Amino acid sequence: MNLLLKNATLLESQNPFHKQQVDIEITNGIISKIGKNITKKDGFEVIEKENLHVSQGWLDTSVVFGEPGFETTETIENGLKVAAKSGFTSVFLHSNTNPAIDNQAVIQFIKNKAHTSITNLHIVGCLTKNSEGTDLAELFEMKNAGVVAFGDYKKSMTNANLLKIAFQYVDNFNGILFVQPMNKDLKGKGFVNEGEVSTKLGLKGIPALAEEIEIERNIALLEYTNGKLHIPTITTKNSVDLISKAQAKGLQITCGVSVNNLVLTDEELVDFNSNTKIYPPLRTETDRKALIEGVLNNVISVITSDHCPVNIEQKQIEYDLADYGSIGLESAFGALQMVLPTEVIVDKFTSAKSYFNIENNTITEGNKAEITLFNPNENWIFDKQNILSFSKNAIMLGKKMKGKVYGIICNNKIEI
Repeated sequence: MNLLLKNATLLESQNPFHKQQVDIEITNGIISKIGKNITKKDGFEVIEKENLHVSQGWLDTSVVFGEPGFETTETIENGLKVAAKSGFTSVFLHSNTNPAIDNQAVIQFIKNKAHTSITNLHIVGCLTKNSEGTDLAELFEMKNAGVVAFGDYKKSMTNANLLKIAFQYVDNFNGILFVQPMNKDLKGKGFVNEGEVSTKLGLKGIPALAEEIEIERNIALLEYTNGKLHIPTITTKNSVDLISKAQAKGLQITCGVSVNNLVLTDEELVDFNSNTKIYPPLRTETDRKALIEGVLNNVISVITSDHCPVNIEQKQIEYDLADYGSIGLESAFGALQMVLPTEVIVDKFTSAKSYFNIENNTITEGNKAEITLFNPNENWIFDKQNILSFSKNAIMLGKKMKGKVYGIICNNKIEI
């Protein structure tokens, strides 16, 4: 693949060309030259787009696709195409599958499905067998098979002793645990944020305390074991404060936040649209503002689309019976641009690679070309015709977007 990107504004804070408009020559998938007014060579395709901006390729740390087991919601092949269209050169696939991603055979099956894709697929193996929270999965075997971390997706770890043992065990090979915080007893039968909106609508609520008390417990276990913990998606103001204090103590803790919780609040529930039923739930405006502040002051190091495809049959039913989840890859950048500066978004989509030991191909001569192409200023409305995903359960349907992704360059391929 030989390309010449013309007049591209480069966004990469440590790059000497940061915020400059440059040409980028790519020869056989390698960045061969960066500069002004590069002359096109024979056999090179020229890419020139309106208000073209580029950054190193983006990473989404929390997606599920369904395959194996739930291919009608999303296959691995199509899910990776959706990721590429959305600007992501790498994604972390979590276990929401049947069979669960808790052994080497399933990992190899997924890798075989993904090996020709333009987008890099990294696997988060189950922390416990079948994600049931009873016995640890074959963690060392899965580490050798290439997983990047361990976690049971949206399931919290009820057994504190088992979590303690997991921290101690994976420390032998520098493993990272993804643990979603939610106290099951405090959650009870709740499925939306507990507050004024849930009371007004007559919906069973999940108190913020259910998340926060679990974070406190997990931080205590982390400190005891000196492990490495990533909290995939936090939702409350107090959660930000708790994690900030733990980071100040030097604990190895990072956290992420969903695009949904940065952009929307539980006020979205008023029309009982089941696409707003996500887990963890949308919270209050106070929480949303605190999460934004957590992103800006780097307590929150990762923003995820939290892409979760769900069949229409599981969404077009009574709100309390509907499945949790919303697709989010295709609207992630455009929605975030409504609440955050472009440079901050790019940083949160790229800077976590080093923490998770993912190859970090900056836009530098001699590096592999792993590049996201976008226009940060285009205004548009997200509707169903924008959706490539098999599932259409998008919480952002009908919302105003700012910023359009053109595509990606990765693995010696281009998707535009």
